Amino acid sequence: MIWIIFGLFTLASYLIQSSLKKRVEEYSKIAIPNGMTGKDVAEKMLRDHGIHDVRVESTGGFLTDHYNPETKVINLSKDIYYGNNVSAAAVAAHETGHAVQHAEAYSFLKLRSALVPSVSFASRWVQWVLLVGVFVVESFPMLLLIGICLFALTTLFSLVTLPVEVNASARALTWLENSHITAGETQVKAKKALSMAAYTYVMAALSSLAMLFYYIMIFTNRRS
Repeated sequence: MIWIIFGLFTLASYLIQSSLKKRVEEYSKIAIPNGMTGKDVAEKMLRDHGIHDVRVESTGGFLTDHYNPETKVINLSKDIYYGNNVSAAAVAAHETGHAVQHAEAYSFLKLRSALVPSVSFASRWVQWVLLVGVFVVESFPMLLLIGICLFALTTLFSLVTLPVEVNASARALTWLENSHITAGETQVKAKKALSMAAYTYVMAALSSLAMLFYYIMIFTNRRS
């Protein structure tokens, strides 16, 4: 049963990712009237929030946009960095929303950042520990328990990421509308794009929870 649920989550995640890609590509053909590029949008949003120590740079790839709190750099993929369209404005404002969170010491962002070192360690070992732990659970159950703890840490990270991403999108949409960068139909499309992106994080968190419960069931059933 758990594998059916996990399969459904995987399928749903794939469909959402495909829909997100399609929507971003569609909205990249709808220009915003002020001529601002994604870079311009990010820099203006930073200025409007009184942030002057964050750089906006271009990076390779598609939908590789992210904010690095350690270097204080907003990395925008080239299509977003140079684009003058709804997708570019929405994505750039969303990533800048993370920089605003950082500047304002947003609690969930602080928690996620604090988890990064531990999650990085857990991610390197969790699959191997769980794989071996399942096979030796009857003779050495503690190994599977360790794997469950590592996996629980990555699941916690996924759950903490949800409010961080939703809040960044809310900040972005409010600012875009108040700054008159998007309005009317373009504001609606910006909201649709960011909502679809949020669904990817929701599915990742739910899938991680499902797998966590699966390993917990193995641990408790084998020991009973």
